[in-house]
Amino acid sequence: MAMRAVTVRPGEKDSAAVRDVPEPVPAADELLVQGLAVGVCGTDKEIVRGEYGWAPPGREWLVLGHESLGRVRQAPPGSEFSAGDLVAGVVRRPDPEPCGACARGEFDMCRNGRYTERGIKEIDGYGSQAWCVEADYAVKLEPHLEHVGVLMEPTSVVAKAWEQVERVGARSWFEPRRVLVTGAGPIGLLAALLGTQRGLEVHVVDRVTEGPKPALVRDLGAVYHSQDIEQIMSAVCPDVVIEATGASEPVFASLTGTASYGVVCLTGVSPAGRTMAVDAGAINREIVLQNDAVVGSVNANLRHYRQAADALARADLSWLGRMITRRVPLERATEAFTPQPNDVKVIIEL
Repeated sequence: MAMRAVTVRPGEKDSAAVRDVPEPVPAADELLVQGLAVGVCGTDKEIVRGEYGWAPPGREWLVLGHESLGRVRQAPPGSEFSAGDLVAGVVRRPDPEPCGACARGEFDMCRNGRYTERGIKEIDGYGSQAWCVEADYAVKLEPHLEHVGVLMEPTSVVAKAWEQVERVGARSWFEPRRVLVTGAGPIGLLAALLGTQRGLEVHVVDRVTEGPKPALVRDLGAVYHSQDIEQIMSAVCPDVVIEATGASEPVFASLTGTASYGVVCLTGVSPAGRTMAVDAGAINREIVLQNDAVVGSVNANLRHYRQAADALARADLSWLGRMITRRVPLERATEAFTPQPNDVKVIIEL
């Protein structure tokens, strides 16, 4: 039997389409899941533009969608899952001949680059009316998260970012009080959420002054800024920066604007080819003399998904719901890849 799915031909611009694909048949260790929703992020848009992505071997098209949410139809006997459970699927899979990190379950830190990823790199994604996932790569969500659980994957990314910050900070005494999050998109807002859950004084900077972002930040109990990044860094003097834009100015401002022993975690991916003049000596001097640290963080492993599930379960449900500013039905899925004013998180309902 056939079902509907969001597909793309990687490397071919504007090839996204909703088409019939075969219904999946679960292997002995897999869940059969009814797809509920997939989120749309910058990576999906890059794939749709033909800039990124790999189809499964021997095929020209790929099922999109790595930010998943579904409901279990069928579970393997003896697994921790049952029919009716709300689940998300992990994105990355380790290399079949794993590097040391992958072999230890840290496949988000793959050293050899031969990992695969659902909806991105050589494995079909979750953007279909039904999908299968290995029980070992599925994470259960609380039932009340049915309408917002699609935020699981981006939350796992910031859960890892916070874990990295805390691990780096733990190299000495570390008791941060103030965090600055640059960017109030989904990653930035979720990073701010996890900061407030840690009891920190949270500041968020973004360029917009209207739309839903300022209110979403303030309703977390955080402070929203839209002034020049240098002024904000000077005024806040954060112990931690979570950089979620990838834009050159906030990236470099973050490197020199923290308090002593500051930790900067870069999560935004910068486009190549853009240049700006920076005082490299001042950056070096600041990082060395203040014992600062800068770390990059991307993707997540199973541990981070479980941390994300806990964070979402503790969050205010109405606040999470307001983050999802546009819900696009499956048959009009291609509309989800075109930005609209005041978009925060766009999802495709399956």
